[in-house]
Amino acid sequence: MRSIAGSDELMHQLNGVMQNAAKYEADKIKQIESYRAALQVSDQSPSTIFRHYEKLYEAFKVYNYDSAYTYAHRLIEIANSLNDVNYQASAKIRLSFILLSGGLFKETYDSLSTLQKHLVPDSLKGTYYSLWARYYYDLAGYVSDYNYSFKYDELGNTYIDSALHYFVPESFEYKYYAGLKALKTNKLDEGLIQLEQLLNWPELSKHQLAITASTLSTVYLQRADTAKAIELLVRASIADIQSTTKETVAIFHLAVLLYQTGDLRHASMCIEGAIANAKYYGARQRQLQVSTILPLIEGERIAAMEAQKAILIKYAVVVTILVLALIALSWIISRQIRKLKHAKSALSLANAAQKTAIEQLQESNRRLEELNDKLEEVNKIKEEYIGYFFNADSEFYSKLDKIKSTIEQKIKERRYEDITYYLNKIDTRKEKEELLLSFDRIFLKLFPNFVQEMNALLHPEEQIVLREGELLNTDLRIYALTRLGVTDPEKIAGILGYSVKTIYSYKSRIRNKSRIPVETFEDEVMKIKTI
Repeated sequence: MRSIAGSDELMHQLNGVMQNAAKYEADKIKQIESYRAALQVSDQSPSTIFRHYEKLYEAFKVYNYDSAYTYAHRLIEIANSLNDVNYQASAKIRLSFILLSGGLFKETYDSLSTLQKHLVPDSLKGTYYSLWARYYYDLAGYVSDYNYSFKYDELGNTYIDSALHYFVPESFEYKYYAGLKALKTNKLDEGLIQLEQLLNWPELSKHQLAITASTLSTVYLQRADTAKAIELLVRASIADIQSTTKETVAIFHLAVLLYQTGDLRHASMCIEGAIANAKYYGARQRQLQVSTILPLIEGERIAAMEAQKAILIKYAVVVTILVLALIALSWIISRQIRKLKHAKSALSLANAAQKTAIEQLQESNRRLEELNDKLEEVNKIKEEYIGYFFNADSEFYSKLDKIKSTIEQKIKERRYEDITYYLNKIDTRKEKEELLLSFDRIFLKLFPNFVQEMNALLHPEEQIVLREGELLNTDLRIYALTRLGVTDPEKIAGILGYSVKTIYSYKSRIRNKSRIPVETFEDEVMKIKTI
């Protein structure tokens, strides 16, 4: 799977905040309980109670639809009992906001329509008109039909103009909606400048930062700067979690972008967060949005897991073939040793019977002794490496069986994200390094003086100096394999993971450092003895 450069670090930050979401929600609940406790004080005036309910509504309006809806209606009841136009307008606007956040477009329209413009005080008209603008923008996005969306966006722009007339020019609302209008009217450069400046305001709350960053991401997305769009959506998602905002689209849009760039693991993490937010808040339109992308992400994840499974099976087949080859080689060597022992016995009898050929037989016996020593050396090498490979094979199959059991269990539990996480823990590079380190240990167990004897063949100033913790380096491994009888450069390249050309280069470089004739260098290497 591919990912945008730097997104792993961003996702790490987001994941850390998601892990601490419970802490932020605990602080939120604690604050809500303090507001509820304030309501229990007796002998409070209706206007004071109205203020308490306002605080509770504000705490819930982007956190939980049902609770916010309940407190909005209580605000309306108190406002009606007070028969105060300002209180009534404030409560009605709050109800309209929560209806729109819940995806109830018709109910939002009916609620906003009951507010006559002349009854809305000037202090609330900016909020009133901006809510109409958001209603038409959301409606345009929901229908996704140019014939209607264009008209709805035009109406939204008209209402933003009215809202800007009432917002204080230096306020967050004025600067945000001015930037939003620039985007909606295709003035991307102007909108980019205004929203970038707003994003750098030190006074921004977490919720305001999330709204600004999420909106600004659409500009960069239109400019095909996906990396910057992802960065802004991560910032928005982090701010949403820290401000316990559940009514949000930032993490959903982030999941879509990550899916489109091929980062399925993080896309899955984000879409699950979006699902949890939509369900907890009760936003109908958000749940519908999530349902369109979730099957695509899960389908890609399952395909990726199947590909990983196929790779594991291929590894198992290769290892099995190697083990069978080692068994066959062991049988051949044992057979040759038996034949040589019989030959030695026959020569010994012939030597006793043929006293006239003592010198010839002694010479033959000497050669047989040398050959026997070599065979014993081969046998010792064989025993060490066959034992190692049987042990490695056993460990591999144990790992493979554990992976298979774990994957089957995760599939039964439908914990598909855990499978991806588990497979990502398999580090083939580390396995290769451990394999080479095991080769070094076993080889030096058989040839403990190999490094010193190799250096003895080189000029003093050209001798090999190993780094701390290093048993053998690439130069030494090439000639270690040569000493074991692996002289084919293609085989050496396959074992060490280099090209044949690179192996020739390494061997040539070492021979050029030799203090003995180049043509006899490898012969001298072959004379290095085991313990």
